[in-house]
Amino acid sequence: MYLHLDTNTVIRTREIVAILDIENSSVSKITREFFAAAQSRGEIIYLSGTELPKSFLLCESDFLCILSNTACKMLRDCVK
Repeated sequence: MYLHLDTNTVIRTREIVAILDIENSSVSKITREFFAAAQSRGEIIYLSGTELPKSFLLCESDFLCILSNTACKMLRDCVK
């Protein structure tokens, strides 16, 4: 199954590795280093629009998406 995250981003649901809370995860030094490395390689896709990001979606296909509350709710509804 495919998941349409926004107008330009569609992923396969089987590629989703984790959906994590950005506040709790960014406390760890390792996670902050991971974010910095991913950002320097251009592997982060921001989907939050004007909302503050709440979660991130880690995918097998070497990118992660920064999600807003609205995007998280949409994702939850699609995966049910």
